[in-house]
Amino acid sequence: MLHIILTAFTMGLLSSFHCIGMCGAIAISVPVHHLSPAKKITGILLYNFGRTLTYAILGALFGLIGRQLSLAGFQQWFSIIAGLFILTISIQSVAGKRVFHIPGFNRVGVFVQQLISRFINKASFGNIFLLGMANGLLPCGLVYLAITGALAAGTITGAISFMVAFGLGTLPALFLLSYFGFLIRMPLRNAIKKMVPYGVGVMGVFLIVRGLGLGIYLSPAVRTSVQTIITCH
Repeated sequence: MLHIILTAFTMGLLSSFHCIGMCGAIAISVPVHHLSPAKKITGILLYNFGRTLTYAILGALFGLIGRQLSLAGFQQWFSIIAGLFILTISIQSVAGKRVFHIPGFNRVGVFVQQLISRFINKASFGNIFLLGMANGLLPCGLVYLAITGALAAGTITGAISFMVAFGLGTLPALFLLSYFGFLIRMPLRNAIKKMVPYGVGVMGVFLIVRGLGLGIYLSPAVRTSVQTIITCH
């Protein structure tokens, strides 16, 4: 479980620099800049915990699916397929090709943006928390990749833990962005963003190894149930 959480946290940490480019404007616009430092910190944390809660809910939903795959005996194969899928995406991203297109992607984005607009100008802590939850629903390829990792976790608890760790990994950079209104200079930010596909690729390799059931720490052997029949004479 620990290696899964560390993988998700590292993925979130690297992804946060992608998040700054994609939804950084929302993070800067969190209505806390008129508040005292203590209340400002509280508001920003509430916003980010709202995002993380949404990720946790998504983890629970997809964890149910992953659990059924595990019970059906498909977990190993799914882990390998998910790993190959993620590895392919990371390679395509490094190569500069279009990664993938999800049907309805734009419609979901418009709906979530309308939802965000309901909370973004309201300064109460409750609305800031809801703003974070709404932001967690924004269509994002890296969130979808995290969901794939959560599916491959095989348990509901593992899937939730994966998504929470991913969300917490994005917190440091987005917290600083919300608090100061600016962050790392653009050249360094772009250099870190270029690292994201490699971090994602490592996650893909990890899922493949995990699915192989090699009997090592990162790839535990698959347990098979042996049914014993006891007869009484």
